[in-house]
Amino acid sequence: MTNPNIQKMLSKYQVKLNEQTKIREILQETALLGLERHGFFEKAAFYGGTALRILYGLDRFSEDLDFTLLKSDKNFDFNPFLEGMRKEIASFGFEMEVSVKTKNVETSVISAFLKMNTIQIYLAIGNEKTKNVHPEEKIQIKLEVDVDPPPNFRVENRLVLNPVSFYVLTLHKSDLFAGKMHAALYRAWKGRVKGRDWYDLEWYIRNKIPLNLRYLETIMQQARNLDPKKSLDRDKLLELLNERIQKVDWASAKADMRTFIAEPEKLNIWSPSYFADLSSHLLVE
Repeated sequence: MTNPNIQKMLSKYQVKLNEQTKIREILQETALLGLERHGFFEKAAFYGGTALRILYGLDRFSEDLDFTLLKSDKNFDFNPFLEGMRKEIASFGFEMEVSVKTKNVETSVISAFLKMNTIQIYLAIGNEKTKNVHPEEKIQIKLEVDVDPPPNFRVENRLVLNPVSFYVLTLHKSDLFAGKMHAALYRAWKGRVKGRDWYDLEWYIRNKIPLNLRYLETIMQQARNLDPKKSLDRDKLLELLNERIQKVDWASAKADMRTFIAEPEKLNIWSPSYFADLSSHLLVE
């Protein structure tokens, strides 16, 4: 029998979406509940595009769950929290496989994966329309934890209503903006521009959210994008941003975004001149 909370979550989607997108977001929210109930947010905060979507109403969907420890701990053990999360998800009818990625190179990020057979998920939510689903297809959610984060970010609790009411610790919106700006400026594209960075940046500017310039400065210094002896001001940031805008393959950026939004025609305006004009409205604090 399908958990009534899951049915309620499915009924909230008014826009036309494919079933996998709805299910992935339900699993994301259920995973967050599992982590919260096992004390994870006493040690870490939620950030990134999915945080904007779930906590602040960003109108695009997302794939991954990104977290940062509240203070550096290179020996952090994610496994107990993942096991607690898995058990919580199972209580809603989803028997998911949880695995931690083995590091091949030294990095400050721990990666883990939630996986479940798509047909089994459909049946768990009471959807028997599985004829066109490959029997080996899986829905996957990636979780990442930065165990050596840049310091001095601010945190706050935000209420999540699904699958039940609970609080999640997250970064202040201006600090989230700083992290997103760093991704837009310096993310390695590897063949395809991550259009989601630019969609989120557009959202911050259009919503008049100021960027925490000092926190961005700290991020850039830790990542060796900025000399520790130098500071960052708005003019320098706009110079860097406009240089990056001119290098973006906007056709690739749009292609990356289309599956994550209900109205892809909103991307028609994207161009170097549009983002250059938009950046002039950037607020900082």
